Amino acid sequence: MKKQRIIGMFDSGVGGLTVMKEILDQIEDVRIVYVGDTARVPYGNRTLEELIRFGEEIITFLISQGAEIIVAACNTSSATALPVLKDRFDIPLIGMIEPGARLAVKHTKEGRIGLIATEATVRSKTYASAVSKALAKGVLPQEQRLSAAWKQGEQPIALAKAQACPLFVPLVEAGLANSAEARGIARTYLEPLVQAEVDTLILGCTHYPFLTPVLREVLGDGVVLVDPALAVVEEVRELLSRLEARDEAVPVPEPASSWRVRYFVSGDPGLFRQVGNTLLSEPIGEVHKVSWGE
Repeated sequence: MKKQRIIGMFDSGVGGLTVMKEILDQIEDVRIVYVGDTARVPYGNRTLEELIRFGEEIITFLISQGAEIIVAACNTSSATALPVLKDRFDIPLIGMIEPGARLAVKHTKEGRIGLIATEATVRSKTYASAVSKALAKGVLPQEQRLSAAWKQGEQPIALAKAQACPLFVPLVEAGLANSAEARGIARTYLEPLVQAEVDTLILGCTHYPFLTPVLREVLGDGVVLVDPALAVVEEVRELLSRLEARDEAVPVPEPASSWRVRYFVSGDPGLFRQVGNTLLSEPIGEVHKVSWGE
């Protein structure tokens, strides 16, 4: 019997549910332990030291729950704390930045990539660096005309504009992702990206896919919206294959589990369940409270 792997995931709140949903939809035989650090949301205005400490606390907890792979389903943590956390833990850690940048490079048609993210992610400039690294590693646009022009040095491909959107996370956490308030704020935030004529937009926070209808309404259909979660799924799949290959010599059979997702939050379990149920097609069951020192 194939072993059911446990993936640990964490985010500042409900945003990581977008990544969780993609993993569950596309990969069988996995279970997920999800931590929403809702008592300390949002992460976008936190210091690097705080984000490292939060990550250490949560990853330690996820490992205690049997996680074999950790997904930092939070762009802010991925952009700031993840390099330090990777040095401190002997477990595969997947972030959002490099997968999202690769996907954006593949989808851009004019080479003008945009980014919306938290203040901390924009300030880190990690997405601009990740786009350059992806190109240096041979990742090219699927648009043949642009790919050929770039190879000949005729047309640049780069992060043309990054925009911080600090109010988006509180809107989603409050269950207001599809509200008139969200539309008004989105028009203000997205205007610089419209002026920069970006053709591809990275949703640089896992909360933002819940705002897709609003973003699409403001930007129109001409801009490709890139959700890094789609690329993260492929990284998870690859790591799972490596774990399977490692265990082939000594099979570890175990009975199928009665649960597929376990939810833990540091804040109000009821509020997390209420908001999560408005965002997911399947209802969230029991949500457990877990505490860390501030």
